[in-house]
Amino acid sequence: MSECTHDCSSCSQNCSSRNAAPAKEAPHKMSSIKKVIGIVSGKGGVGKSMTCAMMAVSMARQGYGTAVLDADITGPSIPKLFGVHGQAVCDENGIWPAETSKGTKLMSVNLLLDDEESPVVWRGPVIAGAVKQFWTDVIWQDVDYMFVDMPPGTGDVPLTVFQTLPVDGIIVVASPQELVSMIVAKAVKMAQMMNVPILGVVENMSYVKCPDCGKEIKIFGESHVNEIAAKYGLPVLARMPIDPKLASLADAGKIEEFEGDYLDVAVRAVAALGKA
Repeated sequence: MSECTHDCSSCSQNCSSRNAAPAKEAPHKMSSIKKVIGIVSGKGGVGKSMTCAMMAVSMARQGYGTAVLDADITGPSIPKLFGVHGQAVCDENGIWPAETSKGTKLMSVNLLLDDEESPVVWRGPVIAGAVKQFWTDVIWQDVDYMFVDMPPGTGDVPLTVFQTLPVDGIIVVASPQELVSMIVAKAVKMAQMMNVPILGVVENMSYVKCPDCGKEIKIFGESHVNEIAAKYGLPVLARMPIDPKLASLADAGKIEEFEGDYLDVAVRAVAALGKA
């Protein structure tokens, strides 16, 4: 074991220093953020960013001020989903987030690059530092619910978010395959280790509906989300289908135009945090 540097953001050891619950970082002095919700997954490719964007859109339709902090530094997709391009604006006060056509505030590394297609080739501690700066240096005004799109897994960035942001709850995104039970377990157990409340599980790609007869076809086999959720005492917040219309809008940067109600239960669970 290497010598302890007391920097838990780049360490995977479960020692007493980590369990001491370091103080949360203060947001920018001009920020106003009421609730922070993490959107997590144990593996990539399950639709985590899509779910994150749709949650922000759905909450905005309820009249709340919403924001998305894109913590997936090496795989940022949030700006494209909303059709936001160009660079964020900085002044003497700090960094101002971009805004979508409907008013959702966004910050992503893609909004800081000269070319949004340039790869971000950074080591873990630098990536974790960038996520902290998205919280401390960006001016998030009038935000009722901030959604944090985290990279998959249980590495530097999820650890940094849990330790430094005042996360009020997380939503775990999964897919139907049986293998996912192990992956979800890792994400759930990490949240439990960090004392972060888990609001529930969203299963994505649960089925595709035949456009001719309406039959639900389970491309990835029978779902295991109910048994996984029951094992950890969690509610299933949604079972989202593979929806070609949603995919088309996402590709076109028009996620805010989607009118489906797949996440209604998840929206109610998040809204309840603001009433507690």
